[in-house]
Amino acid sequence: MTIPIILASASPRREALLRQIGVCFEVVASDISEDFEAALSPREVVRLLSKRKCLAVAAKRPEALVIAADTVVSLDGQILGKPASAGMATKMLAQLNNRTHQVITGVVMHCADKGILEAFEVASDVTFGNLYHELIEEYIKTGEPLDKAGAYAIQGIGALLVQSIRGSYSNIVGLPLFEVAELVRKYVGKDAFFRS
Repeated sequence: MTIPIILASASPRREALLRQIGVCFEVVASDISEDFEAALSPREVVRLLSKRKCLAVAAKRPEALVIAADTVVSLDGQILGKPASAGMATKMLAQLNNRTHQVITGVVMHCADKGILEAFEVASDVTFGNLYHELIEEYIKTGEPLDKAGAYAIQGIGALLVQSIRGSYSNIVGLPLFEVAELVRKYVGKDAFFRS
């Protein structure tokens, strides 16, 4: 019998990414606190939050392979969260201007009934070009930056800001597909893909 797969996320971007590679799964959003100690590094934060999300859902569905993820944007070791205002978004984008930052995603996969527990992080480098003031203003007017970590969405209009990336594009969007697919294949088998 095939192990059911659950994505423990309310993120439409993560859902779309997993569907893109043909995985059949259900979505069960975890309702956890996303608070963390300020002293934690970006990698420690994604590790902690992805584990919380995964274990919250896995406790209710021990028969399923639960996949949870958390993504942060990090500049000089500091996390740039989701801006609460246009002013905050402007400040974040100005910080990222002509610089390279990291996007780090922590992933935890757990199936209690099968004794599966995998945890890893993937980091990708993103370099912004020269963001002239008018470009930042126009981008903020779209509303896209206001609910995105680091105040941009590479899969949206925010692609205009990006000069180059090094690493996984899907990781920057929110889920490192290569690594996730390898583990799904390992634990569920090739039948996990292209199921309807």
